[in-house]
Amino acid sequence: MTRRLAILVRHGDYEQRPNAPSALQPFPLTAKGKSQADAAGLEIAAFCKEENWHLSPVISCSRQLRAWQTAVFLSEGLRSELNLPAVVEESEELAERSVGALANLTVEEIEAIIAADPRHETLPNGWKSSSDYRLPFQGAESLQEAGQRVSDYLVSQMAALKETAGTVAKVFVGHGASFRHAAHRLGVIDFDEIARLSMHHARPVVLEVNDKMSWRRVHGEWKNRYPDEPATD
Repeated sequence: MTRRLAILVRHGDYEQRPNAPSALQPFPLTAKGKSQADAAGLEIAAFCKEENWHLSPVISCSRQLRAWQTAVFLSEGLRSELNLPAVVEESEELAERSVGALANLTVEEIEAIIAADPRHETLPNGWKSSSDYRLPFQGAESLQEAGQRVSDYLVSQMAALKETAGTVAKVFVGHGASFRHAAHRLGVIDFDEIARLSMHHARPVVLEVNDKMSWRRVHGEWKNRYPDEPATD
């Protein structure tokens, strides 16, 4: 019987515009982020060697530059340590929650636009981190909707992995909030855990899915988020 593992990796540290919902920001990794991505490749390779995991050569990532760069840098470690012919494939299904037409604006700019538009009510308190709130603009989605999109993609990709003796694993590089909400949709974390957990930059969290499509975390740690800590994902 084949064990199937999804290795979730949040992108590395990047040049994020302050106080802006981070979904589609087009900026690259910082030097720190590049080092984090390099380390992720070595960490995943070590998992594979120690546990005899068969790693898929296809690394899936979102289309945001920070995720693609993270995937590319970590793939180099997989090639050197595992002699794996790793390739990187982008997918929009792994994107962070979209704010649609308001992409890359700051929270203050978004709130001013809403206030100036007579069609819309004032934004509710805590709208940015609310799991169920969707901005009233074209292309926007809620965090729960983003989590459903990502979880559907993970399910389809894991189901398509080739049967093999032992354990087969696949790397997915994406974004913290949509990964956490996907984990909730898959039954890995409770709803009230979404807000108090985050993901470390470029540190793998490994989920196992069985033949009945039941998921559980088997390796790696979520990051605890403290009440006064600003949300950057």
